[in-house]
Amino acid sequence: MKEKVIRFGISLNDKLLSSFDKTISSEGYTNRSEAIRDLIREKLISKEWIKGKREVVGVITFVYSHHARELDSHLINFQHHNYKLIISSTHIHLNEENCLEVIISRGKPQEIQKIADLIKSFRGVKHITLSMTTTGENIL
Repeated sequence: MKEKVIRFGISLNDKLLSSFDKTISSEGYTNRSEAIRDLIREKLISKEWIKGKREVVGVITFVYSHHARELDSHLINFQHHNYKLIISSTHIHLNEENCLEVIISRGKPQEIQKIADLIKSFRGVKHITLSMTTTGENIL
């Protein structure tokens, strides 16, 4: 069943619209409608994180010292203890000193944030980022 499309107007000053057009063009958008739809989806998805009621997918990326004492075993044990939330992990050797680990997790936003916070507290972790997105089940 095809969804009904509704057209509506937006009032913007010329400088804001010009800046928006330049930005979306540089990002590959061919029209304003799809860019605005993506902005609305992004806002709705961020509400899912804040409310914390819906399941989300999180990508935790971190760099750590390979030579940090017992860190490798801490990370392995940590992932085993959190196997219900952690879907996958990838380990990459960046150089003789540093490794990069990417952990993909699925669960409530608070659970994923807690995992990222705990990893950040491990001695030898140099930098960490967390990116969360929707599972796609409730996206419009």
